[in-house]
Amino acid sequence: MPAENIRLSQTGRNQLIQLKRHTRIANWNVLCRWAYCLSLAEQTQPRHVKVPADSSVEMTWRTFGGDLEEIYRGLAMERSHREGRSEEVNDADLFRLHLHRGIGYLAGDRRVKTIAGLLRLAVSQEKPVDVNQSQNIDMDKDDGALDQDSMSKPASATSDHPV
Repeated sequence: MPAENIRLSQTGRNQLIQLKRHTRIANWNVLCRWAYCLSLAEQTQPRHVKVPADSSVEMTWRTFGGDLEEIYRGLAMERSHREGRSEEVNDADLFRLHLHRGIGYLAGDRRVKTIAGLLRLAVSQEKPVDVNQSQNIDMDKDDGALDQDSMSKPASATSDHPV
């Protein structure tokens, strides 16, 4: 189960402030839901990196999930089961990795300047790129090396992003 309290990194907080300004979505939890679902839409696992909890932004799991709390919990459990648990990454850590990867995807997509841009991202078929990891991008086995144009156009793999 994901952590009962969720504290974001300072980088994540700064990216969410930018997203709030662009989209005019006032609540952190709504943007975090979009980010989490965007990361879950990716078939790859997020990189196992230490995500600091060094910002002042904190929310409870109930605030994050709202009325759909059990659905998000189910998504987290299914993804954790599919990715396999390890001693070094527990469910709470896996949730934080997905959340922060998704925030990076949203912050790095030039289309997310308005709510309409956020919706276009949700239905796009382009592969997302995490701006937090953009300097460490590996070769994409199917498409070859990523260029600057493809790095600036991240998007979701599906249109099934509950908000």
